This record gives sequence, structure tokens and C-alpha cells, in this order.
Amino acid sequence: MTVRTVTAGLVLLLTAACTGATPPRTGPATAASGGLPACGQPAQGAVLPPETATTIDVVEQAYLCVLGAYYGGAALDARALLTAGFAAFTQELDRGGRDLPGATMPALSGDREADWAAFEAVYRRLTDALPGDIRERLAVVTLEAVVAALGDDHARWTHGVRQPPGSYDDDRYGLGLRVSGDPGTAVPPLFVTTVLGEPAREAGLRPGDVIESVSGSAPFVDGVVVPAAVAALHPRYPEDRPVRLRLLRQDTGRRWSVTLKPGLYRPDPAALQPLTTELPRDSVAYVRLSGFAPDSADRVLRAIARLRAGRTLTGLVLDLRGNGGGSPGEVNRLLGAFAHGKVTAYQCAADGTCDAMRTDDTVALLGLPLVVLTDRGCASACEHFASAVKDLRLGALVGTRTAGAVSGPAQPHVLANHTILTLPSKRHLAPGREVIDRIGVAPDHHVPPTPRDAAAGRDPALAAALTLLPG
Repeated sequence: MTVRTVTAGLVLLLTAACTGATPPRTGPATAASGGLPACGQPAQGAVLPPETATTIDVVEQAYLCVLGAYYGGAALDARALLTAGFAAFTQELDRGGRDLPGATMPALSGDREADWAAFEAVYRRLTDALPGDIRERLAVVTLEAVVAALGDDHARWTHGVRQPPGSYDDDRYGLGLRVSGDPGTAVPPLFVTTVLGEPAREAGLRPGDVIESVSGSAPFVDGVVVPAAVAALHPRYPEDRPVRLRLLRQDTGRRWSVTLKPGLYRPDPAALQPLTTELPRDSVAYVRLSGFAPDSADRVLRAIARLRAGRTLTGLVLDLRGNGGGSPGEVNRLLGAFAHGKVTAYQCAADGTCDAMRTDDTVALLGLPLVVLTDRGCASACEHFASAVKDLRLGALVGTRTAGAVSGPAQPHVLANHTILTLPSKRHLAPGREVIDRIGVAPDHHVPPTPRDAAAGRDPALAAALTLLPG
């Protein structure tokens, strides 16, 4: 799934507001010293000042925020976070040719406050004499590693987001293509599914072209994905290293290589539409939804009403492939068009108490047989919808397994350098109380895409869906 790069200002406008920044301390302090607020909940709609340097004080603030606001943070072994952070710190020292004999992890006891004080003391001793840009880079990799140690797909630190010069709202940055899998879950073969724009279009790539290597690395070894190889197909600004692809076009047997340089491109406007509709059969409606943004449920319902005007519909295909998620409220509202009085998911705290999410019963029932198309690009709120359809027997799922990226709803927290730390405080369970995160929702009918189908413009999942609907 290609991830769109957005500006830091837009991200912060949508998700955060400012808290007062406390000047960095001049020496080590314990976590309880009150030098920085542990977490700042943003006010809705406010805009942050420009991002400032990441320091060890900001790392401490994030560490405390994780322990105080993250799901299960109260019971978390904080030593794992500090160990991950120190490992990243020493690796960055080594990469820069600056490894030091005293760069040894301090002994940790399990006392969170004492362990942070020991960590910080060693960190400051090692970095105080380094240039400012090196100190900032070390703080950045340390904080990134602390967050990554949570192993949570909804825990992230948003920082350093920049927009390419000369870009506009609808511009994209990258190689101008979509492929059949993401770095964590791709299965062979890896192939081009969509050519969005330059540079892929200029190089003559087509849907169905099989990617045999990426800058000399095979995307799979013994059938297991090599994440770094697939991730190289999705560069984010300012990454601009050329990517060399070895390709196979199956219908002709041609093998060749191209080098693509990441850059700005403007995709076909049709590819940017959040919702598209058609009538693959006169009595069957098809609606494709790219995300559960505000008002998306009502937009789907209005689209179905328009398709229903002047004809009798016998079924609905809802295409959620590539739907990256969005608002749980929109999911519940759309599910209310297919059932009333049902639990659609549970949001559970670390102590085992759960809040039920329910269908929006103010929505009129559609009364249409439903088939939902899914793939590995269906993530987060999309998986909320898919799992509810499956568990509540509201319809059939066709395609491939969903992403398995639905740990729980995340909340933004503002750090002192005006960056955003997003953390889930609860865990998402499907209506049957099963875990979906890292597993995904299995389709009722497994219909994987193939390079030959992509090259020919065929959609086997849609074809299979139509056989399941009357009319």
C-alpha cells in the first residue's frame, strides 16, 4: 500500500495542538522531577508552532507518556524500552564512526524512575561534547526505537515531515506505482497493480509486471518477504536514492531493468476519488470506498440510493481493498445499514474491562445481500467493518486476508518539541471477542490477484463476488 506523504503542518493541524515547551534542563534529573509534562492532550483544531530539536528531555517526555498513557503502560517492563533505545543509540554512534568506550548500557533494576536516571546520566555524559546536529540525530533514533519497541501498529511518533518544494495538494511523491503487497505481508510474486504516474509511467511499466529484484535484492527469500526490498518501493521525501528494478512481463517473457528516481507526480484524478460507483450488473450496485473519513457512511448510502433510483437492486458489492481505515463511528454508522442492535467490536482496557461498540440504529436498513472485497490494504477501521460483517453474518468477504493492523484507537499527545506521539490506550476485539491485530480477517472466499489478471485488466475478486449475488 502506497502511503501518501503529507506536510507536517497538515498533520499537526488535523491531530494536535500546542502545549507550552519547557526549556531543556542542563543536567540529569529523575523522571519525577517535573522538568517536562509527561503527556499533553491536544486541543481540537489548533496548529502547532514549527518543530524544534529533539533532545534527551523530549525522549524522557515520550518515555513517561508511554508509561502513563499507552495500553498496559502501568504493567509494562520499561527496561525493554530503554534497552531498545540504547541499542539504537549505540548503533547510530557506530554508523557515524563515533563509538565510545563508555557507551555501555547501565544496569537496570526495574525501578522506572531510577532506571531512567541511570540511562539519562550515561546518555548525557556521552553526548554533551558532541556537535548539536549529532546530538539531535542520536536523540531521534533513540526515541524512534523506544516507540518501535512497543511493537504496536498504532503507536507512532510523527516528526520531521516535510513537503517537497513545488508540490500541491494532489501531488504525490515516490515512484508512481502501487504493488501487490506491503513490506510486512507481501506474498510472491510481487507485481505492479497500478501505474499512478511518473516516473513509473515514463519508464513504461504496466500493471502485471513482476518485480524480480529491487536494487539488487530479491523481494522474497524461500517465499518469505524481505521487508527492506519492498519498502524501497515506497520512498518518502526527502529520500531520493534511485531504485533499480528487474522486471518480468509474463505474457511476452521479456526481462529487463529500469532505474526509477523518486519524485513528485500527479496521479490520475480518478485514483484520488474517495468513493466510486458502478453497476457491474443492472441489478447489482458496486461501491468502492477508500477510507472511513467523516461523512463517508452517508456518502456510501447516498450513492446506493442514486444507483437504486429507477431499478430494483438485488445485491451490493462494497469494495474495501486498499481502505486504510478512519473513524470507528463511520464504521458503526455504515454497519447500521445492514443490521440493528448488534455489537460491532469491543474496546478493552488492560484490566480486562471492555466497552461495546454498536451499530447506529438510526440508519435505515438497506435490505440488500452484501459482499465485501478485502485485501492486505484493508486496515484498522476497515478491519473493524470486515470482522463485523463476518462475525455477524451480514455478508460474505471475498479477496484476501486483511492487514492485521488494528491494535486499538490511538490518541495524539504533544511533545515539547511540537511533535506528535500517538498511542492506543485500549485494544480492539472483534464482535466474537477475537483478536484481529497482527492476524487480519480471513476472507470467506480466497481470491488472490495475479500478474496476468492485472495485465489483462481483469478483477477476479469482483467476478467471484458477482456469482454470490442474485440477479
